[in-house]
Amino acid sequence: MNRFRDFLSARNIVLWISGIVSFLVFLVLYGIAALLSGSQTSQQMAERWSERKDVAQISCFFSPNAAMSPDRIESFRHSLDSALQEASIVQDSPNANARLWADAYSADGQITVSSERARVTADAIGIGGDFFLFHPLQLLSGSYFSESDLNQDYCILDEDAAWQLFGSNNVAGQIVTIGGVPHMVAGVVHREDGRLEEAAGLDSTVIYVSYNTLDALGNNNGINHYEIVMPNPVSEYAYNYVKENIGVTEKEVEVVENSTRYDLPERLKVIADFGTRSMNGKAIIYPYWENIARGYEDIIAAITLFALLFLAYPVALLVIFVVISWKHKTWTAKGIYLHLQDKGERKMEDVREKRLRRKQHKDRFDEEEDLL
Repeated sequence: MNRFRDFLSARNIVLWISGIVSFLVFLVLYGIAALLSGSQTSQQMAERWSERKDVAQISCFFSPNAAMSPDRIESFRHSLDSALQEASIVQDSPNANARLWADAYSADGQITVSSERARVTADAIGIGGDFFLFHPLQLLSGSYFSESDLNQDYCILDEDAAWQLFGSNNVAGQIVTIGGVPHMVAGVVHREDGRLEEAAGLDSTVIYVSYNTLDALGNNNGINHYEIVMPNPVSEYAYNYVKENIGVTEKEVEVVENSTRYDLPERLKVIADFGTRSMNGKAIIYPYWENIARGYEDIIAAITLFALLFLAYPVALLVIFVVISWKHKTWTAKGIYLHLQDKGERKMEDVREKRLRRKQHKDRFDEEEDLL
């Protein structure tokens, strides 16, 4: 009774209420971090590709000295097919057109685009593979295009470019010229805005064209990015395969596993690398989506740190309570064992008595039936 009164003392009530509130704050902060993680569509390709969590999304970022080219990427693709076949990793989907992997690459630069209304010089991203599969930008009109399209004379405008060139967002199917070559506007996309997006490089007009268009008709700074979603039968299989076979020295490339970058262990690594994380000895300029992802890494890591601090308080209270209860315990392990043993024996005795009473009742019933 005294122990119960101590538990309900004003001081202890305040401690336990504060502990519960601190735990609830932890849950809220951890939930916010999870929501921010899930909002990064460019980092969620593995989840969209397979619900079984048996694939991984890997990104490579190259320095200009890497001299990455479409031919080298094509060579990597062929070696990947051979490696998967040798490892007996095959597509088991009933869909005959299902693929084991998908990839994309991009280069940045500048192009000049003209319409009958205006002429615009803008930042350009020359794409190859299934770029928009990895980066599903919000379409305002039209559709995406990919490397597999027979006609590569497509472009996608952001809304600023569309308004400058045509005075409208609804311009899919219109023709523009790039370097004197007609190109069809496949679609118009919304350009993300906000402080983080502008700091990441989305502070001016962006036009998406095929890599061949950028290379032939624009100012091409070279391929600086390659990404793939592929089978990951064991942890880090995909990461290690890409890192070892992409064909670029470690100093000229940074390889990231997007699928796990917001997991708790990775967040703790970001916290542990505070102060050195921003230091980069590689001559790599990240594309805007990676800059945004890295910004969210920092934000999510900071939220996680505060969440863990709020969790530490109720955990400490619980540990103190357990320790105090242990020190003042009036029971022993042997006593609990004997108590449980006694209860078990009494239960078995009750069961035996019930069986005996049922048998006696049945015997009397049988005797009465014989007499009748």
